[in-house]
Amino acid sequence: MRFDIISIFPEMFEIIHAGGVVGRALEKHHFALQTWNPRAYTTDNRKTVDDRAYGGGPGMVMMAEPLEKTLTAIKQDQSKVGPVVLLSPHGRRFDQQMAINLLQHEQITLVCGRYEAVDQRFIERNVDLEISLGDFVLSGGEIPAMAMIDAMVRLIPGVLGDKDSAQQDSFMDGLLDCPHYTRPEIYENSVVPSVLLGGNHAIIEGWRREQSLLATQLRRPDLIEAARKKGLLSSKDELFLKSIQA
Repeated sequence: MRFDIISIFPEMFEIIHAGGVVGRALEKHHFALQTWNPRAYTTDNRKTVDDRAYGGGPGMVMMAEPLEKTLTAIKQDQSKVGPVVLLSPHGRRFDQQMAINLLQHEQITLVCGRYEAVDQRFIERNVDLEISLGDFVLSGGEIPAMAMIDAMVRLIPGVLGDKDSAQQDSFMDGLLDCPHYTRPEIYENSVVPSVLLGGNHAIIEGWRREQSLLATQLRRPDLIEAARKKGLLSSKDELFLKSIQA
């Protein structure tokens, strides 16, 4: 998997090299990362990548030509080029299923917008998908791009120490994860649930499923409805949900 990042602040992505799961995965070549600064593809001495908006109004707009020339350089740099993704408030909200789907590509180009907007002509000519992290505005697309990379890289086989770790994450089965506990068994008079100490894995898995359903019903009932529509809930799940609602 290769990520090509278009950003006028490529130094922000140096944090990925700092360590953690994603940093180690990069070191071990589970994925590749290349940043591209559109200022390198300008023709004026000031390396201008933005200008005032036609029609007036506050803020500057990223120009189409430097971004498009950067894309051309990316395509010339490699044989296989996947989708071009613009991080944008206009985009579809990023979720776990989208991370899984995007991971099917060998390469993804992430365009990190800045200023007020990106020239619409660049979007119409080049962008395959616009993605948003949520209903809020950031100064640029770099942080959302890093969040997307983190979410996808941890799904690559071999990145996590335990092959089942990613499969048990929140959202993988449409629900929130169950609560987890570690040593000591008693902390400040609070005790680990006894079911987790018994060693019966079938009972433990049943408890975890119920706790997952409970957490999701309490905190994100919209996910319960979505899971129901997708057929992800069993008859046993539905019985448990009815019992807690009662």
